[in-house]
Amino acid sequence: CFSTDSVDYPDFAHQLAQSIDDGSNDLGIQFCGSGNGINMSANKHQSIRSALCWEVEIAELARLHNDANVCTMPARFISLEKALSIIDVFLNTDFEGGRHQRRVDKISC
Repeated sequence: CFSTDSVDYPDFAHQLAQSIDDGSNDLGIQFCGSGNGINMSANKHQSIRSALCWEVEIAELARLHNDANVCTMPARFISLEKALSIIDVFLNTDFEGGRHQRRVDKISC
């Protein structure tokens, strides 16, 4: 749903992250003004690898190399067309694994 009302973005980030934690969803898409706050909130969850994506190539690399499972976009800084392109690439790109798996395994603390 879309609204211009101010909200507490952590509430939405934690709800999305929980849906991945409990297996209801494999991937998530989230937006906020700059993308930073909601991205930081989602990344507090151990199972979440949320990437701040403002370009298609960044979204692709986030999936290919980092196995990102959440795509965060800065709504104030990208167009609807760009957002749709980012979402398409994010949802249709698979993790490469290999040397990247070793690095992803080191992300969790």
